[in-house]
Amino acid sequence: MESCRFTAELWRWEAQSSWFFVSLPEDASAMIRERPRPPRGFGSVRVRVEVGGSTWTTSVFPDASRGVYVLPVKKSVRSAESLAEGDPADVHLEVLE
Repeated sequence: MESCRFTAELWRWEAQSSWFFVSLPEDASAMIRERPRPPRGFGSVRVRVEVGGSTWTTSVFPDASRGVYVLPVKKSVRSAESLAEGDPADVHLEVLE
């Protein structure tokens, strides 16, 4: 399995949205983009993620406006790791497919 570590700022999808993400770096996005895999909805790719002491399985999604993949960070992780909008998140991401 391919994996990467990076630090990225937590951002909100839209002003009133409850969806929060971090953007993957360009090199990590390129690694995911180039890896052959079966097609999934919205171009998503299954991943296992660690942020601080929290580990979960989710998907990353391509974001055409940013040109990279984005990782959703659920509320339980944000609460457990005391992350708020604009905070840096230290991420370990492992591609599962």
